[in-house]
Amino acid sequence: MNSASLSERANRRRFLKPFAGEPVAPPPMWLMRQAGRYLPEYRETRAKAGSFLNLCYAPEMAAEVTLQPIRRYGFDASILFSDILVVPDALGQEVRFVEGEGPRLDPIEDEAGLTRLDLARTGEKYSIVCETVARLRQDLPDETALIGFCGAPWTVATYMVGGKGSPDQAAARLMAYKNADAFQKLIDILVESSVDYLSQQVEAGADALQIFDSWAGSLADNQFERWVSAPTRVMVSRLKEKYPEIPILGFPRGADLLSAKFARETGVDGVSCNTAMPLGGMVELSEETGLVVQGNLDPLLLVSGGAQMDERVDEILEAMRGRKFVFNLGHGILQYTPPENVARLVERVRAFK
Repeated sequence: MNSASLSERANRRRFLKPFAGEPVAPPPMWLMRQAGRYLPEYRETRAKAGSFLNLCYAPEMAAEVTLQPIRRYGFDASILFSDILVVPDALGQEVRFVEGEGPRLDPIEDEAGLTRLDLARTGEKYSIVCETVARLRQDLPDETALIGFCGAPWTVATYMVGGKGSPDQAAARLMAYKNADAFQKLIDILVESSVDYLSQQVEAGADALQIFDSWAGSLADNQFERWVSAPTRVMVSRLKEKYPEIPILGFPRGADLLSAKFARETGVDGVSCNTAMPLGGMVELSEETGLVVQGNLDPLLLVSGGAQMDERVDEILEAMRGRKFVFNLGHGILQYTPPENVARLVERVRAFK
């Protein structure tokens, strides 16, 4: 773990400056899923790995694909290449990825299903991922920050209960309504395991952390605090006790109207905003919380490129001028994104004064 203070690290790594209270122009930038299938070099490495999970658990190859977009574009931050479902896989709920269909898990449908999960067995797989983190901190340029991550308990639980991704997360929502005690036990297990996982990433060299709550927006407002804010608050509190100098970003995707509430209740240092968050909402979030705000270019605009993308980039940059802001997308890069459009985006943001 890097023991330097946040301000000391921010002097070397531009991404960290907003978290140290230093708005900068142009803002630091990185892109969610910046390592992925839109890059031909990623597809080549992925083919060698044989499967997606093999790639996640092969430190040399996982580090290689994490470094690929840094070599191409020189982003201010790199994010560990892995997957949010490493956590249930490490706990003992087998995860497999079916080509063209996505992840598949044996569903946990009741409290008895929780007996399959074992907090004591996670060390083996977490240590493999953290070997990737250590390799990255060694191989990345010193000026490039390294972001570690995990999925938020609510989002990870939706896959564990549903057995796969779904458009409405109905299985998990029903379990939370019908058997709240059992669902709470699952969330508690995920909080415990995720704090351990993120702690190991920090020890291995991560400069900052992001907690992805990709399905936060599917919950009713009266369920949001219990299943999104409360678990994240516990995680942030426990991580801050050990690592007060490590910035933590929360991404409650789709919960735009609740973003400020989420920020106040969880203690995160920054909030990622999805594409549906209006620019005015991002400005209000910045003013109301004083935290770092990150987002929110539409990934489809990055696919289309051209003048419309340029205009929207300029609007975002101008709206967030002088604020603690990190330029990013509203969600991950899509696999059919032309790499030249990413290069154009980087050039446009870097030219902002």
